[in-house]
Amino acid sequence: MSVSVAKQGYHLGHHDEHDTNHDEVIYQETRDMRLTGFVLFLGTDVVLFSAFIFAYIYLRTSIAPVWPPIINGHQLPRLDTAFAAVNSVVLFGSGVTMHYALEAWKHANKARFNLFMAFTILLGAGFLGGQAYEYAHAQIGGWSGNMFGASFFTLTGLHGLHVFIGVWFLIALWIQTSRGVYDSHRFFGLTAGTLYWHFVDVIWVVLFFLFYLW
Repeated sequence: MSVSVAKQGYHLGHHDEHDTNHDEVIYQETRDMRLTGFVLFLGTDVVLFSAFIFAYIYLRTSIAPVWPPIINGHQLPRLDTAFAAVNSVVLFGSGVTMHYALEAWKHANKARFNLFMAFTILLGAGFLGGQAYEYAHAQIGGWSGNMFGASFFTLTGLHGLHVFIGVWFLIALWIQTSRGVYDSHRFFGLTAGTLYWHFVDVIWVVLFFLFYLW
């Protein structure tokens, strides 16, 4: 009887090991497919932003003789570059903290992960607050007042929407980590969140140049 129990235990352990290896293979295969799908999703966002960006460049270089344009005999003021630079540092800083959050999770350092994840979410929310402040104080007319205002609010608003969605995306991922959805070997959601956050950083580099430096 003891031999039978031993054999049953051996087969059970062997079966569990086989299931674990099978699950790992399935995870790796689906991870590659999900990563490809997510990168394609980001590619569609690149196309969306590119369409608006090229429209803005066309309006600025082909239609308006001076920029910012002249409205009712007065040239609109330039945007507050210094304030935008500070707000940009906040956003770019969140990209750095998100990178370290992912690295901490890979090394199973949950305390460090939670710290950097909290910083990332707070900095993302801080950037949105700065953008709202700028919207309230920008002396360039409303969205429908002129080409400059329409272009600025459309492009930065679209980017701000992505940041807003990203903040909630990261909050959802943070909740998932606390519930044991991911471990130090399987964490595709965190990888996707990091890619998305770096994407909004890169888009802001382009927008900052177009509206504040050019």
